Amino acid sequence: MTSIILLSVFGIINLFAGFAKNKQVLLPLVLVFLAVVFGVNLLDWNDTQTYFSNMLTVDNYAVAFTGIMTLTTLLLLPFSQRYIDKGDSNLAEYYSLLLFSLVGAVMMVGYENLIMLFIGVEILSIAMYVLAGSDKSSLRSNEAALKYFLMGSFFTGIMLFGIAMIYGATGTFNITEIGAAQAGLGADGVMDSMFVLGILVLVIGISFKISAAPFHFWAPDVYDGTPTFFTAFMSTVVKTAGVAAFYKLMAAAFAASYAAWFPTLVAITVLTLVVGNIGAVIQTSFKRMLAYSSISHAGYMLMALVAFNESSDTSILFYSAAYSAATIAAFGVLKLVQDQQRSADYEAFNGLGKTNPLLAFSMTVSMLSLGGIPLTAGFFGKFFVFSALLQNPDMLWLVVLAVILAAVGIYYYFRVVIAMYMQPAANQKPVRVESFTAFTLIVLTILTILLGIAPALVSELL
Repeated sequence: MTSIILLSVFGIINLFAGFAKNKQVLLPLVLVFLAVVFGVNLLDWNDTQTYFSNMLTVDNYAVAFTGIMTLTTLLLLPFSQRYIDKGDSNLAEYYSLLLFSLVGAVMMVGYENLIMLFIGVEILSIAMYVLAGSDKSSLRSNEAALKYFLMGSFFTGIMLFGIAMIYGATGTFNITEIGAAQAGLGADGVMDSMFVLGILVLVIGISFKISAAPFHFWAPDVYDGTPTFFTAFMSTVVKTAGVAAFYKLMAAAFAASYAAWFPTLVAITVLTLVVGNIGAVIQTSFKRMLAYSSISHAGYMLMALVAFNESSDTSILFYSAAYSAATIAAFGVLKLVQDQQRSADYEAFNGLGKTNPLLAFSMTVSMLSLGGIPLTAGFFGKFFVFSALLQNPDMLWLVVLAVILAAVGIYYYFRVVIAMYMQPAANQKPVRVESFTAFTLIVLTILTILLGIAPALVSELL
């Protein structure tokens, strides 16, 4: 709760700070704000509290995911240096919208009531609609914002329809009370059908938010058209909040109806894994490949929901941390290259290993982690998810499929590594990196390797 208040207040303060003539003060100010939020959030560890008539709960689950999302945003911000350098007059608004969207994300991991979940989704989504179209001079950015807004609004309506049906069947929005009310639903066939349909509709609505197939169709175009800095936030914080909210909903409200939604979730997971990995293989744009890669990683996270056991929450938490660190670094390097080479294709990375070894090494570690190679965080992310799923012997086939598709993923991740180290630079200028941005890349690279060596730093939190 304190995190929500601080983020809201800091977002408003930052808007007023935007009136300052010297825009250089904005980045340090927001970094301090996020550092304060991160520290204050940790004070709530092992101190479960409920707020607003039990509509919001701050427990270790909420604190852990809030910490990851806050730290993710903090490590992402240094890559906004270009907006400062060119004197963007909307910089304060961009930062405030990120803080406000983080408010929605925090609500999504701490909700205890379906109305609070809906409010969190809306706060997060509305800010992202604006940021997707923040590059007003780009038709692709305008298209991304319009497509994201129209599709997002439609699926928000679907999600709200599911919430209404669940309320109609149980008479409550509280997820704990919904879970307890399921015992009496079987006595009335109409009520039971309404409840099951409500679950399935709600699953569809949340699947859209995390870009799970077949509700992913908006993601490649939106990720590609959105300015890269905000795409990085969209593919990490938004996805982490969505999956964390998804698991909390199923565990607290619909555990007793596992048999009703399990087949649907398995189908969505399989489609997401296949579409994400196969779609990434055929891309020529590195940024668009990362969009499909993000879809595939949603599938790996959903495998932890399919497992639905005591290891699921830990698996999602670790995977979110590992995925976020690698993805921020990858998008960060992409943004630096794209800003100076004016291209997001694989060819823009040709010879980067010689012209800027730091960027090439950071990108290589990120690709290794996203591919699940040992000694990186991504390896243990997949290991924990697969281990959780293997507790159900009937799901062995899904693990085998995921391993095969992970091998396919190594192919498209290594394409950029080959370009950086084995392709000659064709009249490309060396990519310049600010010292603070370089430091951030080093931190992200160390985190990715550290979690690949000592996964217990995160895996034993829950």
